[in-house]
Amino acid sequence: MSSLRTDDDTWDIATSVGSTAVMVAAARAAETARDEPLIRDPFAKVLVQGAGTGVWELILDDEFDAKVAEVDPEVAAIFEHMGNYQAVRTHFFDEFFTDATAAGIRQVVILASGLDSRAYRLSWPNGTVVFEIDQPKVLEYKAARLAEHGTLPSARRHAVAVDLRADWPQALREAGFDPDAPTAWLAEGLLMYLPADAQDRLFEQITALSAPGSRVAVETVGTQADERRAEMRARFERIAAQFGMEQTLDVAELMYNDPDRADVHQWLDAHGWRAAAVSAQEEMSRLGRWVLPADEYGDDAFSSFVTAERIG
Repeated sequence: MSSLRTDDDTWDIATSVGSTAVMVAAARAAETARDEPLIRDPFAKVLVQGAGTGVWELILDDEFDAKVAEVDPEVAAIFEHMGNYQAVRTHFFDEFFTDATAAGIRQVVILASGLDSRAYRLSWPNGTVVFEIDQPKVLEYKAARLAEHGTLPSARRHAVAVDLRADWPQALREAGFDPDAPTAWLAEGLLMYLPADAQDRLFEQITALSAPGSRVAVETVGTQADERRAEMRARFERIAAQFGMEQTLDVAELMYNDPDRADVHQWLDAHGWRAAAVSAQEEMSRLGRWVLPADEYGDDAFSSFVTAERIG
């Protein structure tokens, strides 16, 4: 159970779960700046620079990794791994949407969309509608920030400002969602912020709204031993102190470490979907982005990427 979360907590882009969206966008911005990036997000840097978190902007510093390596080489390797993971994850789910639209799907729902810019940066077929669901202040920030730079979405975008713990299916329908049309759903960077019962309820709601032929893509939750988590937290705190990163957010404290969490692949297979999964380690290795000693981490230490198609 997270010690920083409550059943009715809320946030903007600079606090609590909202600030993790800035972290992810910073990783996309850093990847985009590489010589041979896996993904390109021309809007990520703009979204990070206006967020006012005072922490994740450091990732945009080209020399930050080298400076961390001087203090703690292992932590620097983990920072590199984290950036690579975000790039590989984004690449995987970008391809999911490419495949879904190639199959004729024209309705997309991005759950807990945060600073996801796919509605703006991907080349969507004509007639595609993208629904983004998140907290009101998060959606307001993203739309306003991109509008300041004259950025327009490349699909018909509908912002659905509702907490996923509320009646989001009703809000989605009111925004124009058609439950009779096949839908491509994305739950990326979401499940770790939900307790087990809320995860089950989320997939029940997705299933109820999904016409045959719908597809879903999910990032699952990895697990690490409490001792390892505590060790890494202490080391990150030393790095934060070294670089003057005051009030550094402990992302792990926002997550629900719930042992009763259902296996997503198995749950979907048992509820009218045909699912497949690939481990993050396997996908990162395939793309040449795995930098950690594999023998130091168990198979369940990192997430998997699950995709499924609605068959019943």
